[in-house]
Amino acid sequence: MKQPAVYIMASCRNGTLYTGVTSNLIKRTYEHKHSLIDGFSKKYSCKLLVFYEIHEDMELAILREKQIKGGSRKKKLDLIEKVNQNWQDLYDNIIELDGYASDDR
Repeated sequence: MKQPAVYIMASCRNGTLYTGVTSNLIKRTYEHKHSLIDGFSKKYSCKLLVFYEIHEDMELAILREKQIKGGSRKKKLDLIEKVNQNWQDLYDNIIELDGYASDDR
């Protein structure tokens, strides 16, 4: 899934949130889930992909990321629960959308 995306990772339901932007959502989510990059999400164990939006170009994705980051925690929680009420990890969903079988990871 190589296209610009904004995403939110969480440590658990209503836990610590990390908002980011990437050009490769599958790769970046994998890096978060396996703590391959030092930083905030590794320190606070943000390993669940709970929200994402695909964008046509990186500039729009970056603008959206800034908008989400600038919002309150409540706005982020509302955004997540609007599309993912049960806070399911959406990683397998993006793998399936990209045409990878679970065993191909």
